Amino acid sequence: MEFDIVALSRWQFAITALYHFLFVPLTLGLSVLVAIMETVYVMTGRTIWRQMTKFWGTLFGINFVLGVSTGIVMEFQFGMNWSYYSHYVGDIFGAPLAIEGLMAFFLEATFVGLFFFGWDRMSKVAHLITAWAVAIGSNFSALWILIANGWMQNPVGSAFNPLTMRMEVSDFGAVLTNPVAQAKFVHTVSAGYVTASFFVLGVSAWYLLKGRHAELAKRSMTVAAAFGLAASLSVVVLGDESGYLANESQKMKLAAMEGMWETEPAPASFNLIGFPSLEDRETHYAVKIPMAMGLIATRSLTEEIPGIKELVENAKGNIQSGIKAFDALQKIREAKSSTIDPFLKEAFEENGQKLGYALLLKRYVDDPRQATPEQIDKAAWDTVPPVLPLFWSFRVMVGLGFYFILMMGVFFWLSARRQLDKHQWLLKLAVISIPLPWLAAELGWIVAELGRQPWIIEGVLPTAAAVSTLGASTVLLTLIGFIIIYTILFIVEMGLMLRAIRHGPQLDKQSSVPLLAATMPTE
Repeated sequence: MEFDIVALSRWQFAITALYHFLFVPLTLGLSVLVAIMETVYVMTGRTIWRQMTKFWGTLFGINFVLGVSTGIVMEFQFGMNWSYYSHYVGDIFGAPLAIEGLMAFFLEATFVGLFFFGWDRMSKVAHLITAWAVAIGSNFSALWILIANGWMQNPVGSAFNPLTMRMEVSDFGAVLTNPVAQAKFVHTVSAGYVTASFFVLGVSAWYLLKGRHAELAKRSMTVAAAFGLAASLSVVVLGDESGYLANESQKMKLAAMEGMWETEPAPASFNLIGFPSLEDRETHYAVKIPMAMGLIATRSLTEEIPGIKELVENAKGNIQSGIKAFDALQKIREAKSSTIDPFLKEAFEENGQKLGYALLLKRYVDDPRQATPEQIDKAAWDTVPPVLPLFWSFRVMVGLGFYFILMMGVFFWLSARRQLDKHQWLLKLAVISIPLPWLAAELGWIVAELGRQPWIIEGVLPTAAAVSTLGASTVLLTLIGFIIIYTILFIVEMGLMLRAIRHGPQLDKQSSVPLLAATMPTE
């Protein structure tokens, strides 16, 4: 990757997003688990469930604060580092983010305060409603953000206006019901549920190993195992749906994930392992599972799946069409008229959907219409995302997914037999496994975002064309600043979380304030 404004801007957003996503999955999952625990408390009236709600709610609160602080910065980055992107798609992309802030974030933030300080001021039922409002608000935040991200992966319900030079909404309902966005939402939320389940399971296992808070730990593990097993199964099912949708709207991403250089005839095989090489344009030592890819990507055994080389050839044709669209667009702009000449309008509309492919040539020539065949060939190969990191990120993520099902299944079976504390090695394994869902979530983010390159909006706007006109040194300085600040925040969060876990749940005194205060440093 070249050390330039585009590379630095990508690194800055990627690092802030990776930091932010350390907190998001736990927030999503813990909010629901805490609401479930309080529901049991209201139904049974047993004090142990109130203590569980307060304890895990405290850990949720610490994580929530850090997630908000890192997430806000990301939204500002769209205007700072990606100003042309914000101008180009602001009418579409801005709407879900605005709705997320008005509907979800304020709902969540308001009820978080009521949850922590309303125990002695609200009835049981009212406080339970507050807990579920926090959980719903957290998940609503994810919904609207992923609607925006899903549109970047599959830009439906929109059209380019050659007079304003912007993408504009043509069907907001299509944006909301975008199948890619909906699949990403349920997949991401389920991953958050798995993350929180492993967190609760691991911390509770640590208490059992230490011989502390056994009753609370066993009940927490029972809830986490049941919830986590259902979530782990749903992650795999929903991941399969994402693979099917990728074949519909992001064929190059799918081919790169599979290291599939040649078109795979039906029934398409799945590369279990292998070593993709961009230089050789071949995947060496591939071990295949017959028919598996056909079932995942096409839901059939009769459809072939295009490989990278075929898709590159298709990209060359798209670039040629994009050049025609670019030529018509330039003539429309040169006319400087408030209306478009019908002949030019027809010429643009015929090839307008491929305009983004012509912009790929901007890396090699100022005017795409002057591009040579060699430059068109290079631009076509630029549509291939980094194959090796995609290939292995996907496989490690999938492998972890099946491990999560196995682990949660074992602990669910143990909880049903009331033998959660009978196997020390399983308890130790649960503690060691706490970070693994975060690893899987980060790898999933890498697959989703790296697989879209070179596009910031799939097939519409190249990433290189979306950045702000800033100096590389400015972006580098802020990148270093973000890394330092976020690392400090992460260390602080880990310190508070570990302090609260070591302190453990307190005896119920009809107030949540002492429990919160226990996580704060004292003089």
